[in-house]
Amino acid sequence: MSKLATENISKVNYSYPKTAIILTSSSGGRDNAMAAAWHSPISIKPPLHGVSVAPGRFSYRLITESKEFGINFVSLERAALMAQVGGSSGHKIDKFKGFNIIKDKALKTGVPILKDAYAAYECKLVDARPYGDHIWMVGEIVAIHYSEDAFTPESIPDLDRVKPLIYLSSDFYTTTDKYTTTDKGSLQLIKRGRVK
Repeated sequence: MSKLATENISKVNYSYPKTAIILTSSSGGRDNAMAAAWHSPISIKPPLHGVSVAPGRFSYRLITESKEFGINFVSLERAALMAQVGGSSGHKIDKFKGFNIIKDKALKTGVPILKDAYAAYECKLVDARPYGDHIWMVGEIVAIHYSEDAFTPESIPDLDRVKPLIYLSSDFYTTTDKYTTTDKGSLQLIKRGRVK
C-alpha cells in the first residue's frame, strides 16, 4: 500500500471511523438533537465523557444555558435519523417534532433521552474549553440508560442484537461485525487479542 505525505491539512478526516452519537440538549423549553462523531470517554472515576461542539451550533447554546447534555448511542437502523439531525439546524426546526423522535424520561437531568438509543448517558457539564474552532465539553455521567438485551453478561455490545452506528466521514455510515477476516481468510471471533 503506497502512502502520501502532505502539509496541506485542510481536511482531517483520516481518523475515522468513529462511533456516531446523537447529542441531546434542552433549555428554556427547547429540545435539540445533533449528530456527533467527535466524542470520547475520558475518565472512569469520576465517570466523564467529552464531546466537541462548534460554538455556532444550537446545541452549544442549550448546553451552555442548561449545563447538561445527553449522549445517545443508536444502531445502524437509525442511520436516517442520524443524517436528519446532522443535516438540519435546531435554530430553524424542532427536530423532535419534525423527525418524530420519541423520548424516554431522564432520571437526573432535563435532557431528552432517545427511546431508540440502545444506550444513553445523562451528563452534567463540568468543563468547556475552546480548542481551535470547537469547544470541548466535558460532562460527568450522572445516569445511564441501556437496553439490557443489547449487551452480553460482560456488559459489551452483543453484536448479534445491536449494530452500533459507525461514521466513516462525508455522511457515510457503516456498522460493526463480530467477525473479522484473519490472514488466512477465515472468519474468526477476536477477543482481547486471542482468536477464539
